[in-house]
Amino acid sequence: MRIAVYPGSFDPIHNGHLDIIQRCRPIFDAVVVAVLRNDEKRPLFSVRERVEMIDELLQDYPDCRVESFSGLLVDFVREAEAGVVVRGLRAVSDFEYEFQMALMNRRLDDQIETVFMAAKEEFSYVSSRLVKEVFFLGGNLEGLVPKPILRRLGDRAARSTDDD
Repeated sequence: MRIAVYPGSFDPIHNGHLDIIQRCRPIFDAVVVAVLRNDEKRPLFSVRERVEMIDELLQDYPDCRVESFSGLLVDFVREAEAGVVVRGLRAVSDFEYEFQMALMNRRLDDQIETVFMAAKEEFSYVSSRLVKEVFFLGGNLEGLVPKPILRRLGDRAARSTDDD
């Protein structure tokens, strides 16, 4: 079985992420969306919430599953019995960092390959960081994140105003 791992913080998941997942599905037998647990980043959503959100979005795709991980990606890839890491590239600036990470992962385990997928043009500027920035400034995120994520963001905004 050809299993791919698509890792990231997904805080929050956006339409660019979903596009990469969709485009992986015909290439691989299974796709594991791996939510990184990184407490240093001060996430908007907890790991549990991010896993729940992605699970909800992928519920109609039995070839996709969502898991969380911490530590070395190559260790997680081995545990998932995968042989490929998928990374999306939005711009040339992404490539330098992602290429460096791919080479380090290959040094740690030369049996794991990295596949780069170019973002669709319409998503080439979208990042979770930018989504959060627009959210905190009250901008319109329609078309950038799926409707269930828009609802979660709205709930988060309502809770934060209740706390004020």
